[in-house]
Amino acid sequence: RVKMSAEEILVRAVELGKNFCLYFDELECDALCKEKILHRVLRNINSQLLVVRPDLNLAAFEDVTDQEMQSGKGMHFSIHIYKTTTPLAGLPVAFSVQVENKSYYMCCEREGGEMIVRFKEGEVPKEIPGESNIIFFKKTFTSCSSTAFKFEYSLERGMFLAFQEEGYLRKLILKKLPKDEVDETMKMSL
Repeated sequence: RVKMSAEEILVRAVELGKNFCLYFDELECDALCKEKILHRVLRNINSQLLVVRPDLNLAAFEDVTDQEMQSGKGMHFSIHIYKTTTPLAGLPVAFSVQVENKSYYMCCEREGGEMIVRFKEGEVPKEIPGESNIIFFKKTFTSCSSTAFKFEYSLERGMFLAFQEEGYLRKLILKKLPKDEVDETMKMSL
């Protein structure tokens, strides 16, 4: 501790390791802590709502009537906003949704060499001690559009939530965004 005027300032020890790398002792580890929750629907560029159907293991953007929206089955999302101890490229968020009195959270898993978006039964944790397959970074879609967003998967940079047409469905997927390109399938509004 160093005494300066009337206040004490805590000073941390540092070490120079191999190749003269700088290490700080006793610093707080990287962690994510839930800060607040927003309740929203997610819309694509066609104004369709994201609807989760856990019984079919499916999440897709659909045209929804006012009556269906009132019932809200699988379409009213909780967006869990996390604060972090490290500066990141975007606001860390996780998604959950209620379907028939059960809570489901969005995560990504590798299956057959590709990343799949899944909704699993359970709650979003209050604290995440390190990396997690449920965290996405919320970013503005373009610099001139402050009301539309894209969501980058935290464990695979350059991979974003998007939709892909499969027959009559617009299925929620993870998609690689080539550098400096704009992909409308990744554009979402809250």
